[in-house]
Amino acid sequence: MISNDNLDQLTKGKGTVYTNDGEKLGSIGELYVDDTTGQPSWVTVNTGLFGTKETFVPLQDASIDGNDLRVPYDKSLVKAAPSVERDGHLSPTEEEELYRHYSVHGTGTGTTNTDTTSQVDAGTTAGTTGTSSGNREAVGHDTSGPTTDEAMTRSKEELRVGTETQETGRARLRKHVVTENVSKTVPVSHEEVRVEREPITDANRGNAYDGPAISEEEHEVVLTAERPVVDKEAVPVERVRLDKETVTEQETVNEQVREERIDTDGPTR
Repeated sequence: MISNDNLDQLTKGKGTVYTNDGEKLGSIGELYVDDTTGQPSWVTVNTGLFGTKETFVPLQDASIDGNDLRVPYDKSLVKAAPSVERDGHLSPTEEEELYRHYSVHGTGTGTTNTDTTSQVDAGTTAGTTGTSSGNREAVGHDTSGPTTDEAMTRSKEELRVGTETQETGRARLRKHVVTENVSKTVPVSHEEVRVEREPITDANRGNAYDGPAISEEEHEVVLTAERPVVDKEAVPVERVRLDKETVTEQETVNEQVREERIDTDGPTR
């Protein structure tokens, strides 16, 4: 169980919240203490892109691992938790709604108001304050108490923007067969019959008188013609592959950051 003895350990470093299975939920945001017992009862977890969302997680059955926390809740359950404004306290309705979401029982004290626990920078010791009626006090130095020094620390949030790689689409090569008509002209030749007549001369007189004087005869000539013959052969024409190139663009990220300012009351020089 998390107690006040663990607050310095959790608030000194930038701890992380994990499930019992070791799955990362996010970094530790702020701790909330019970207004009656003074014991830590809630922690906010910085989730979402760049840690822009804070989700409340109960500290019941949570355990400490160095500067980190382990909680017995699945990541999906934590991310689906009701959205509660982190304004320094939890109303009874908000706290009851969160308890119902995590299926855990409340503390039984009947106290529901809370004050946030400020995250302490590394090297700064965080103490615990006493409890007051109607509020869960913040963990940290009481600026008007006897244990403080002569200076007040002013902090501000700095915007740290990173990148993550996510899938935006897929490209693939797919080969399919299409049919198209190809026309080619090829010369073809054929034979035709032509009747030739020649007079009887001394050169052919012998052939003319060869054979009977009067008879019946037939002479036959074979005619030929060329026709187109088509043959197809598959030949490679090119190689096609997919390649990737990285294109860098400038994208502007707008986010609100908080900064503490210190005002002076009373006469000053």
